[in-house]
Amino acid sequence: MLLIAPSLSCVSLPALLQAAPPQPPAASEGMLEKLELEDEAVGESESDIYMRFMKSHKCYDIVPTSSKLVVFDTTLQVKKAFFALVANGVRAAPLWESKKQSFVGMLTITDFINILHRYYKSPMVQIYELEEHKIETWRGKIFYVSCTINMIKVKLNTLNLKLYLQETFKPLVNISPDASLFDAVYSLIKNKIHRLPVIDPVSGNALYILTHKRILKFLQLFVSEMPKPAFMKKNLDELGIGTYHNIAFIHPDTPIIKALNIFVDRRISALPVVDESGKVVDIYSKFDVINLAAEKTYNNLDITVTQALQHRSQYFEGVVKCSKLETLETIVDRIVKAEVHRLVVVNEADSIVGIISLSDILQALVLTPAGAKQKESENE
Repeated sequence: MLLIAPSLSCVSLPALLQAAPPQPPAASEGMLEKLELEDEAVGESESDIYMRFMKSHKCYDIVPTSSKLVVFDTTLQVKKAFFALVANGVRAAPLWESKKQSFVGMLTITDFINILHRYYKSPMVQIYELEEHKIETWRGKIFYVSCTINMIKVKLNTLNLKLYLQETFKPLVNISPDASLFDAVYSLIKNKIHRLPVIDPVSGNALYILTHKRILKFLQLFVSEMPKPAFMKKNLDELGIGTYHNIAFIHPDTPIIKALNIFVDRRISALPVVDESGKVVDIYSKFDVINLAAEKTYNNLDITVTQALQHRSQYFEGVVKCSKLETLETIVDRIVKAEVHRLVVVNEADSIVGIISLSDILQALVLTPAGAKQKESENE
């Protein structure tokens, strides 16, 4: 684990965090053996098999034997922190506050977007808050303003500001390595977050950052060995999975600052790019925004989406799409193999119909069956 301090050099965390975590069990030990079906569960429907799989595995089971975890000290400059995200090829980092000797939050690409959205004026005006602020200064400023607003009876527009600021820095949501993967899925979806730090409650070690993608990929490794629920053969239209109303999108000539405004206002993570004929030709995601830091072009957000996407740091194979008539089994397989966070649902003309995300899929595979089972129990 790397702690990046103000000098932007990698230093060791305090002795509290230096101990190497024990290794998770090897796959050869037989992960599926942990899925012990109780006598009364044998005759049950297979619809909750993925829920039971998640409940029978701990977060520790999913932690790789070797991975990179970058931690930022809150005294680090905001700009250097975002540059470090790019340099280390990560999308988020836990924040360590030396005074409290604990983790106090996460720094993500969403924070970078919030700063640009809030403080950008024009290409001629430098974004002082990004260039000069430390992470702790920015967090402190947000907290101070939010508390001040809480003490005053305000008009609606100021109330909206309060809600915006509260969204900027939420209390750190984390999970124990001994918690079940079901708890992890529930926490990710309930809290509407994309990254969940696994922190040892005894040592204080940050072991890993769980994501929807990592959990679904882990499940997919064992899907072929489990009974297949009937709903996996149903299509998206039958299941009603995904978002199909009021879909936000942009055009190739949309200015980047407008795309960032939509990210913040709509609280979404990606925007399909649609041409004049209505065809989906590209997608601009929050992850693409970090390229502005990589290229140091964040001082000019009046450039178009097309111009910005020319600086993608990774090879782009095109928009990964699907149809509402494809089965959930096909959708899961495609999204896992493509290693993307969402599929764009299109019609025969390649026009956008909706979006299906990793969160939608995990909700359908794990949480919805759990809810249905609970409801059945209440009715008995």
